This record gives sequence, structure tokens and C-alpha cells, in this order.
Amino acid sequence: MRKRRHDVPERSRLAVRDLLSEAVAGMLQRPARSILTALGTVLGVGAFIAVLGLTGTASSQIDDRFNSLTATEVGITDVAPATPAARQPAFPEDADARIARLNGALAAGVFWNVRLGPDQAVRAAPVGTANGVDARTQVIAASPGLWQASRARFVEGRAFDRFHDTHHQAVAVIGSATAARLGITTLRTRPAVFIGDTAFTVIGILDDVERKPELLMSITVPRSVAERTWGVPTDEGAQMLVSTRLGAAGQIADEAAVALRPDHPEYFKVTPPPDPRSLRTAVGDDLGQLFLLLAGVCLVIGAVGIANTTLVAVLERTGEIGLRRALGARGVHITLQFLTESAALGLVGGLVGTSVGTVVVVVVAALKEWTPVIDPATLAVAPVLGLTAGLLAGVYPAWRASRIPPVEALRR
Repeated sequence: MRKRRHDVPERSRLAVRDLLSEAVAGMLQRPARSILTALGTVLGVGAFIAVLGLTGTASSQIDDRFNSLTATEVGITDVAPATPAARQPAFPEDADARIARLNGALAAGVFWNVRLGPDQAVRAAPVGTANGVDARTQVIAASPGLWQASRARFVEGRAFDRFHDTHHQAVAVIGSATAARLGITTLRTRPAVFIGDTAFTVIGILDDVERKPELLMSITVPRSVAERTWGVPTDEGAQMLVSTRLGAAGQIADEAAVALRPDHPEYFKVTPPPDPRSLRTAVGDDLGQLFLLLAGVCLVIGAVGIANTTLVAVLERTGEIGLRRALGARGVHITLQFLTESAALGLVGGLVGTSVGTVVVVVVAALKEWTPVIDPATLAVAPVLGLTAGLLAGVYPAWRASRIPPVEALRR
């Protein structure tokens, strides 16, 4: 006799359309929880866009400021005192004028730190007292061109000029912090400072400088007076600060030594500004690595939030999972459903986070009057990162849901 063939029931299937509709229904069933779940990804992706965008914007601003200041500055050091054949300072008296005549030079000034003896303290009164002595103040000798080269601004008074230098006038310019320490509040009384036993009339109080910030904490006197009072610098050579037009620093660095001393250009060590491209690359790389790490931490925090909330949802929907399994749903269907929900939440959070991060960059740039810089590739990758974070965060909760036995789930 022929055996009767029993029909084998077909295994259940889950269409893509049904999968998507079930995932959407699961998210809309508890909208508040879905919003809070996606909020982690919104914050993570938003921080990712914001920090990378602000990094690019800040790097651009650093580059601009570097070009306007550092790229227009040349330093020159007198190495003649250390040269056996010279042993004397090499800067000529008209050093400022010689450099200023070079094409592209704006201003130049010679300066050096004056070494005072142990009994030559800086005082605000003729007789040294505990209240009038300021041992922290450095004395700097300078030529008149240093003020324009350093772009100095004054609270009161003015800088000494060529007249003061050529006529050996005992005048001084002090920073506002030094003036406060010495008790000098105004120039109307024609105050003086005493360096050792020599009195210097204060003719200017500095407010700020764009170069050589040590001038703000020092007392600066004319070069000729310093040479007559304390002698020429011997152990440490004098230096020169040169301010140039943008793009002319390299040329002036090549010509400065010959312009100062055509007979002995080797007496000078010229320091040109660093390559702006290398500095820009280094600054951009350092900022990018730092903020990329912070953005990655934000994304991880968002992914952990999604995983935690999805796992709680699995525990809350145990009965629903058991019912689906009893009606024929397989474990892979349950897995796909929860994975789709978490991935959808991650994608929505990524899109919203991208928008929020972009707005943050634009607003900050507008408040700072900067030009916002955002890489288009970053905007394209950010939603994908949100989707990936949501997908990875839902792997364990989805696997946990698929492992719940149907009978045990129905009992709950």
C-alpha cells in the first residue's frame, strides 16, 4: 500500500513591507520613549557635527591670525659679541632706518634686556623702601622703532621717539601692570621711576602690544641712555623686531643682514617666520584629533542609551513577543523587528543631530563674526553614523528578544 503523504506546513515569512510597518508601529506605540531613545543619538551626532565644524572654523581663524601677525614678523639676533673676530655689538645706530628702507618692511626696532647690579633695583621713590621697591620688573633698552614694530597702544602718554634717543633723554615707558605695582596712576604729576640712582621720567603707560608682550611687564628706556648708563650688551646680543607686509617676510629675512652690515652680514642671525602651511596642518591635525575623540565619546554615549532603552522595551513587550512566536513568527523575525526599530531610531537621531550640529556651528560663527567651515563629507557621514550606532546598539536586545521561549513569554 502506498503511504499517504502528509502536507508539511510552510515556514512563516516576514515581508520587508510588514517588517517596516511593524517597526514603525512599535516606535509610535510609545512615542515619548522613542523620542528619548533617539535623543541620545541626536546629542551624539549633533556633538560630532558641532565639534568638527567648530574645529574647521577655528583652524581657519587661527590661520588668518597667523598670517596677519606671525607671518609678518622677522627676528634678528646680534651674534657678534660671541664672535671672536668682533666682540662688539653689530647693530649700527641707524639700524631701524636701514631695515625700514627695505621693500615690504613696515617698522623695525632694536632691543635688549638690561642686566642690573644687585644694588640697582627699580623704585618709585628716590629712597628705596619696602613699599617702593619692585624687584620683579625687567628693564629693556630699545630704539624708537620698536613701538611701531610691536604695535603698541597707550593708556596715557606716548612712546619716546628719535629726539629722546639722540639727545640721551632719561625717559621711560612702562606697562600698566608695572605702573600699578609702582603706584603710578597718572602722568599729570610727571612721575619718575628710579633704576638704581638714575631717575627716568615716565612719559607713557602701555595699554597693550600685539608683539613682544614682555613690554607690558617691563620698564623700557631709550637705547642710547641704556648704553651710556649700563654699557652695551656683551653677554647677550641685542635683538631686532621687524614688522613686514604680508608676503614680504621671506624676502626681508634674506636681505636684512646685508642691509644692516654689508661688510659683516655673518654677525646677524635672522629668524624668518615658520611655514604657514606646516603650522596650519599641525594645528588642524591636533584640533581634529582632539575633537574627533570627543565626538566619538558622544556617539558611544548615544549608542549606550539606545541599547539600554531597547533592552527595557524588550522586557516590557515580552507578552507581545510570545504572542508573535505562538502565531508562527520565528526568532529571526523578532530579531529583525527590534533591529529595524533601533536602526530607524538611530537614523532619525542622526538626521536631527546633523541639523542641530550645523545650526550650532553657524550660530557660533555668526556670534564670533567668523566664516563657518563644515566639510560636506562630514554632513553626509553623520546620518550613517547614527544609523550604525542604532543598529549596533540593538544587536544584543534583539538577540535577547529572539531567545525568549514562547510559552514563558505567554505566561507573563
